[in-house]
This record gives sequence, structure tokens and C-alpha cells, in this order.
Amino acid sequence: MPLTGFQREALALLAPNRAPDSYLAGGADSDDLDFFHDSEARVASAFADDAGTLRAHGFEVTVELSQPGFVRASVSRADHATKVDWAHDTAWRFMPLVVDSLGGLLLHPVDVAVNKVLALAGRDEPRDFVDILFIHERVLRLGALVWAAVGKDPGFTPLSLLELLKRRGRYRPADFDRLQLTEPFNLTNAKTVWLGGLADAEAFARGRPAEEVGCLYYSGDRRAFEMPGPDIAAAAAGLVVHFGSPGGVVPRILP
Repeated sequence: MPLTGFQREALALLAPNRAPDSYLAGGADSDDLDFFHDSEARVASAFADDAGTLRAHGFEVTVELSQPGFVRASVSRADHATKVDWAHDTAWRFMPLVVDSLGGLLLHPVDVAVNKVLALAGRDEPRDFVDILFIHERVLRLGALVWAAVGKDPGFTPLSLLELLKRRGRYRPADFDRLQLTEPFNLTNAKTVWLGGLADAEAFARGRPAEEVGCLYYSGDRRAFEMPGPDIAAAAAGLVVHFGSPGGVVPRILP
């Protein structure tokens, strides 16, 4: 779901307000804008700053929901509008924030991907399903993301997280009509990919060493996170294990 011109204009105004404790949850694709913050107090102050910036440039900001640690508003001007969320999220992540020319500071794509897996486990939203399929095919396989996600949310095991994900994907074509997609969504093909991803993820979770649970696997040669075979040792695949930490950390490449 590509950003609209209206969203890009709003982001450009808000980018200077971003900071290490106030950052965009994603960059290239969304049907709304999500900003994460390291504390509930920071959510409130960031919303106040951002709303002031938008209103000073002729945007209307209408709060739809406000509670400790979360604000949702409709941002509009003339005939254009978008939803914007300001939310509290843990500072624990796999990678440091990255700098984006449009949105300022934002989450690294792999942290966006991990968050999407946890989001889909907790809510049955068609847009999350579309995002996860895109991530599975173009960023990192579902099995590696499920394995890593329990590092961020230790209340899960990989298999318990998979059980929740198996309940998703039961959609109808009309569920995707309201999404701003660049091409028609083929639900039949999507379901085939989804079921295959779930099966691979379960095999992966059952085959990995328990001491590596909650990690990602990084290739220094290819400079990318990858998913090794379920029974292949990380070192044998040319990969290093990479665990998250508060603020994130760049993978350590051993000589």
C-alpha cells in the first residue's frame, strides 16, 4: 500500500520532529502513519508537537482515540485525509533506527517485519496479512520472523505464536477492496503461499537449537538476514546468530 502524495507531504513536515525515542514505524508502504515512542509520556509530547506542526501548515487534526500510550487521529486538508497513530512500543529491537530522507528516523525493515508478525498474531487485519505475505516473499521468510519474534515478546514460544497465526488468512475478496493496493489481490494464490509459509515455519521451529530461540541469522557476505535450513547449523550456512537489545545493535561479523 504505497504512501499517497498527501501522506508524503505530512511526513515531510513531521520528519524534523523525529528523535531516537520518537520514530516512524515503517517507511515505504502503509494505509496510515504509525509513530512509535519509548514511553507513554513521550507519546503525549510527540503528539502535541506533531499536531502543532500540522495545524500550523493548514492541516486539521481530529483525535479519534486518546489513552495513556496511544493516540489515534485523523489528519485532513481539503479532500484528503489519513489516519495517524502515536503509540508506545518497547525500545527493544534487533537493529538501530535508520535515517530516511522522507520520514526522518524509522525502524529498520527487519524490525518492522517482526512487529508485523506480532501484530497479525494479535489482530485479524487484512492489511497485516498482505504486509506479511510481501515480507515473507521479499524481505525475510515467515519461519525466521516467527523464530525471532519471541525474542521481542518472550510470552510466546515459536510454536505458540504459530498457532495464533494459523487462525489468520480466512478472508474473503471483499476484505481487501478497501485497501489501497497497487495491483489486484489474488486471494487464492495468497492462501497457497500462506499455508506453505506456515508449514515451513513449523519445520524450522522444530529443527532449530533451543539456545538460539529469539534470534535472527545474518550473512556477513551477503549483508542480509536469512533463514537457514531447519537442521543446518548457523555457522555451516555461513551465518551468525543475532539477538536484539534495547536500541538495537549492528550484527557482529566474526573474522
